[in-house]
Amino acid sequence: MLRGLNPLLSPDLLHALAAMGHGNDIVIADANFPAHSNGQRVVRLDGVSATAALEAVLQVLPLDTFVPDPALTMQVVGNPSEVPPVVAEFQKLVDKLADNPVKIGGLERNAFYQRSREAFVILQTGETRLYGNILLKKGVIGS
Repeated sequence: MLRGLNPLLSPDLLHALAAMGHGNDIVIADANFPAHSNGQRVVRLDGVSATAALEAVLQVLPLDTFVPDPALTMQVVGNPSEVPPVVAEFQKLVDKLADNPVKIGGLERNAFYQRSREAFVILQTGETRLYGNILLKKGVIGS
């Protein structure tokens, strides 16, 4: 255990977050997400909600300021403008905790899967709410 860190930040997750460079992506995925078939590196947080995982990650991960959409969610199939409750909670957390609060963008389902294949790591949670997936692009820390 370390002081000042959310206990959900497991050693494997901390290692992945620290190893990420500027512009690398992390996907926080729900329990239904095909993480192992889409990701080269998967860290599991079974039994943890995607919102709790996002809260922990945003406490240590800066969002990229060089891209228009450093936070993206999967759009609802057949109704891309719908905002599922879990996505509304994601937005509240980004507004509250991100060093660079932004409006979360959306990607069509297959485009989201494609981006997840290119992500540095997929964090598989126990989230059971549909569309509980968010992709974050890591920014820089500097003065």
